[in-house]
Amino acid sequence: MTSATTTATPAAKSAPTSELSADERARLDSAIADLQTGSRTWTALTLSQRVTLLRAVRTSVAATAEDWASTAAASKGLDGRHPLRGEEWLSGPYSVLGALDAYIETLSRLAAGTNPLEGITIDRAPGGRTRVHAFPLTGIDKLLLSGYTGEVWLEPGVTPNAARAAAGLAQRTPTVSGGVGLVLGAGNITSIPVLDVLYELLAHNRTALLKVNPTQDALVPVYKRAFAPLIEPGLVRIVRGGPEVGAYLTGHTELAHVHITGSAATLDAIVWGTGAAAKRRRRENRPQLKKPITAELGGVSPIIVVPGDWSDADLTYHAEHVATMRLQNSGHNCIAGQVVILSSDWAQADAFRAALRRAYANAPERPIWYPGSPTRMHRAADDYPDALVLGDRVLVEIDGDDDPTALQNTEYFAPVLGVVTVAGTGQEFLDAAVSYANDQLQGTLGANLLIAPSTERALGSGFERAIANLRYGSIAINGWTAFGFITPTMTWGAFPGNTIEDVGSGIGVVHNALLLDHVERSVIRGPFRPLPRSLPILNGGGRLTILPKPPWFVSSRTGAAVSEGLTRFRAHGGVLGLVKTLTKALRA
Repeated sequence: MTSATTTATPAAKSAPTSELSADERARLDSAIADLQTGSRTWTALTLSQRVTLLRAVRTSVAATAEDWASTAAASKGLDGRHPLRGEEWLSGPYSVLGALDAYIETLSRLAAGTNPLEGITIDRAPGGRTRVHAFPLTGIDKLLLSGYTGEVWLEPGVTPNAARAAAGLAQRTPTVSGGVGLVLGAGNITSIPVLDVLYELLAHNRTALLKVNPTQDALVPVYKRAFAPLIEPGLVRIVRGGPEVGAYLTGHTELAHVHITGSAATLDAIVWGTGAAAKRRRRENRPQLKKPITAELGGVSPIIVVPGDWSDADLTYHAEHVATMRLQNSGHNCIAGQVVILSSDWAQADAFRAALRRAYANAPERPIWYPGSPTRMHRAADDYPDALVLGDRVLVEIDGDDDPTALQNTEYFAPVLGVVTVAGTGQEFLDAAVSYANDQLQGTLGANLLIAPSTERALGSGFERAIANLRYGSIAINGWTAFGFITPTMTWGAFPGNTIEDVGSGIGVVHNALLLDHVERSVIRGPFRPLPRSLPILNGGGRLTILPKPPWFVSSRTGAAVSEGLTRFRAHGGVLGLVKTLTKALRA
């Protein structure tokens, strides 16, 4: 944005909004004017100065970590003794600290004249795609998260040389401003608004106005302390407000871009409006939003269970794994697993169903706190009167003449888990399950797949071909796609190809701390068995991990203490504290 446009008075260029008082409009206009000034400050900073600034942000985030986690837990009805309060450490300050570390590394490389992908393995994935091995990149991650790896697959046709040439995005041209962007913050996970603001600043050179979702109002003082080094020079502003504030800001002519984490219905209201006028605008292809928009909107995520020869311990472990994918944060996650796809021909299908019922029922109780979620749960129970209702959760097993349409097309955003079946074993099942996920389930944000090492080896190249055929922006093999969410060098967003006319799970990506261009998907691979069964003598060729049970499992007895300890180690270091945390992890 040029200086000529930034000198205009924002109030004069904003659409009138009857619901807002003149004082409220003036407050918002003042924040935007500050950010316009801040955009000139940002473009004047060298890359080295930006690194220094990010380090200051890291220090302030580390200082707020405890308040952040405890405030978030309390806002969701989890007291200091609740066994799942550790979720708020990992999905809050831990995620942000990891992202800052990764961005600091990328910008430091660029400042030194080094490519962000220097020393990182780049090879080919199926379909002629370029694949960047983006995790783990540090020794501590290789130790603590042993057994987990992450890849970013670029769009077909992008060569390794082109990937290197584009890595860095807007930080390759730091003096070119992207203007001022609006971030409409998520209401469910407390790191999302912060991570989205960082991506605006670093991927696009846009200063950012963050409108916090009302569910996160209690976090605003924490956010302001954490972002203080960015707020003081006018690079970030944080405001509260409901839909009327959002409507005023999305129509503001001095904002260059909108990013939203939320629902497709909310995005449609922003882009097209509501009621008859929205239908007319769609028909005439005349959106009311006059600026670009990116979005992460969720969907119905599959969990494909590939039949194989599983031990009783495997059945129990992955039943708890599936329960975690659904019940973490009480199911109020855009990436929560919702539809388990089993083989009707798997000899162990009934045993897995029984293990899943036990794991789902035995997970700790917790409040259903997100607005609208109880209504969607009741709708699921009405649609499926034979479902297993367990107080704060619902398990739907589609059998016989049951109609799976509601389960396939409704993102419940609540503790509602479904089980469906397709026929076949081996490659036949896998290909059928991939087709089911692609064609029957709403959205393309994330897909999960559980497979024994021996089965994966038997499938050979057919397995990788099936992964390539999954049209999802994040894929987790023997893991949960949420692992990709908290891994900053991975990318997060829907599979490419959506438009404002048919937005699906969203448009664009975030996180992406390597600042890669032309991203298609991220692929996480994890261990099929935990320690000690991950040891080579017991593992059948699978991946070794030092974790007996990941701390994010809802069944982890020490998950809260381990999650807090890992966050404190990420924030402040300290070998003694890490040893104590790992000792607790061994008792999970």
